[in-house]
Amino acid sequence: MRYGRRVETLSAKGTRLNRRGLETRETLLRTAVRCLADGGPESVSANLVAREAGVTWGTVQHQFGDVDGLWAAVLGSVSERAKDLIPVSEPTSLAARVDEILTLMWNAMDRPALRAIHNLRVALPRDRATLERDFPRTAEALLDWDNRWERAVRDAFAGFDVDPVRLHRVRSMLPGAVRGIHSEQYLSSYADMDEGRKGLAEAITEYLS
Repeated sequence: MRYGRRVETLSAKGTRLNRRGLETRETLLRTAVRCLADGGPESVSANLVAREAGVTWGTVQHQFGDVDGLWAAVLGSVSERAKDLIPVSEPTSLAARVDEILTLMWNAMDRPALRAIHNLRVALPRDRATLERDFPRTAEALLDWDNRWERAVRDAFAGFDVDPVRLHRVRSMLPGAVRGIHSEQYLSSYADMDEGRKGLAEAITEYLS
């Protein structure tokens, strides 16, 4: 939540965007999310986003500076809209809180915005040094994304007496674990993914107890 004066949205050159500029920016961000979500890692193309949005590359540069600025803005935009991943109900039991978080994450996996971020992250350099050198603003946005998730998990379990080291490990494991089980349901398999989710929830609850 922001307090005080509303933060103005500026162009890449630091100039204030008028209403048309703000509308163009939102169009580009929505188009970027759609392009990233509809394709795979190969869809991570700023030129494709500009073409699909019906603007020139110069417009993208005016708004975001370069491809690094575009991906950083996409991450920031999605992150601002992901606040519903934080449980807001009063905690009843540790098991109920774990199940609530897993359900929220499971449902979020089907959202275009989350698919878009996944495909973007797959396409970015794995090596941190390379990522920070070639995409410094995107790397900063990814770090902010990670820090937000850290705080969300910490706040979600604030009412419980859990070991902070174990909670940090759960926080690090959860996205990959949920994504893996969620992806498995789309493969030819006789495995029961509902039972897999229940097993994951029980294991996390037992680990944190």
